[in-house]
Amino acid sequence: MNTQPDATTTAALAAYFGFIAIFSLIFLVLTIVIQWRIAGKAGYNAALSLLMLVPLVNLIVLCIFAFTEWPIEKALKLAREGGGGPPQWMPPTGAQPPTIPYLPPPAG
Repeated sequence: MNTQPDATTTAALAAYFGFIAIFSLIFLVLTIVIQWRIAGKAGYNAALSLLMLVPLVNLIVLCIFAFTEWPIEKALKLAREGGGGPPQWMPPTGAQPPTIPYLPPPAG
């Protein structure tokens, strides 16, 4: 009785496991990108999403995301209460735009 698989079976198994490996890699990259975007939009450091790849740590990170107040929520609450003044990128009210000194064209 011959228990060795033939070439067709070996090729089919290789193709199957190759497909599974490629699909798993695509799924992993897509998962990382999605989690990266969610962490960034929530106001956390986006690299925090890489902890979702570590077993058991991912449950802790998920609980942090679910049960704590996100930094973006804190900023929104502060803005709605009128505290903190304008964002840092906004010039104060009545500020003049920066002036560019006049330089005459070069002679010649």
